[in-house]
Amino acid sequence: MKTTTTIAIAALTLFTAFTVAQPAPDPRLTADKPTVCPLAVIDGEAENRIQIALLLDTSNSMDGLIDQAKTQLWKVVNTFIDAKRDGKAPFVEVALFEYGNNNNAAGNDWIRLVRPMTRDLDQLSLDLFALRTNGGEEYCGAVIQRALGDLAWDTRATTYKVIFIAGNEPFTQGRVDARSVCKEALAKGIVVNTIHCGSRQEGINGAWHDGAALGGGEFLVIDQDKAVAHIDAPQDKRISELSRKLNNTYLGYGKRREEAAANQKLADQDAAANAKAGAEVQRAVSKASGNYSNAGWDLVDATRENKIDPATLKPEELPAEMKDLAPGERKAFIEKRAQERAAIQEEIQTLNKGREAHVAAEMKKNAEGGEKTLDQAMIEATRKQASKLGYKFAN
Repeated sequence: MKTTTTIAIAALTLFTAFTVAQPAPDPRLTADKPTVCPLAVIDGEAENRIQIALLLDTSNSMDGLIDQAKTQLWKVVNTFIDAKRDGKAPFVEVALFEYGNNNNAAGNDWIRLVRPMTRDLDQLSLDLFALRTNGGEEYCGAVIQRALGDLAWDTRATTYKVIFIAGNEPFTQGRVDARSVCKEALAKGIVVNTIHCGSRQEGINGAWHDGAALGGGEFLVIDQDKAVAHIDAPQDKRISELSRKLNNTYLGYGKRREEAAANQKLADQDAAANAKAGAEVQRAVSKASGNYSNAGWDLVDATRENKIDPATLKPEELPAEMKDLAPGERKAFIEKRAQERAAIQEEIQTLNKGREAHVAAEMKKNAEGGEKTLDQAMIEATRKQASKLGYKFAN
């Protein structure tokens, strides 16, 4: 871990509580988290699958990295909204590991699988916002090895599969040979991008460059303490309003409906708390895209994806507004709600195009050099690598 005076003072001042006692778990998160995620094939879309694994160092010195990750998740996912291959849009799954944290078991190399591959972006957001830093040993080789073994990677060569590992200590620490596991990942068609939080030369000296070279990926350098750039736009307020309005179009079914609807609102609140970093707007844009799917608890998405026949559900499995409907009337009710959702999503997408034009113009006026933030580094890498697999991006 870093032991410089600046880092020590920051860690002591901001996070003394975490070094004295382990923090209580966030009650919003589910207690049971499987170590292996079953491969979920989405009907008719399996050929355009994107799988991203985030491996984040959560030791004491990495507070800035975590702040960037939790506010910019949506921007990274949004990279693929306008992407197409053979005229079809991809769907995105994301997995999350943390490493280098003393709150995790020493026998697991201080590593924790926070969330296996998932399309549940609400839950993933809650996971990110619940991360807490605490000093530990950062073993890059071990966490990459865990990602290769614990996650259900699609075996098709046409699937874009990528690992992003971010940290600041030497890449080669620990009992697992980091260089070997990067080569193993590439042999399985999984690209490894390394993100060093510090200077480029420190990253080269610490073998982060080697990991990317052997893993077929990019060696990226970011300033983890750099404030995430967000440019306010005239469209922001309306986009945020529509995001909240969108929630009213969801029709929860099954045992998870109340919990999942609550998670949706909590994720909105987390994003709103980081509105200055752009999280609220970027989350709204995600919710207006095909990558935001809640087929596991929402009848609109489940019906659209042919996951369920609403006529077969028992009344107690339905939302309150549908309990008195005859089985034959349910589909029409769901379709009406789907049309309402589509109209809101279309308005968000239209507003966002105007917003992007405004932001692009402002960025030209205020162009900044220097090292990138986490989202900028990841977006550039994913676009470049996905393009090699035939994906085309609108802008």
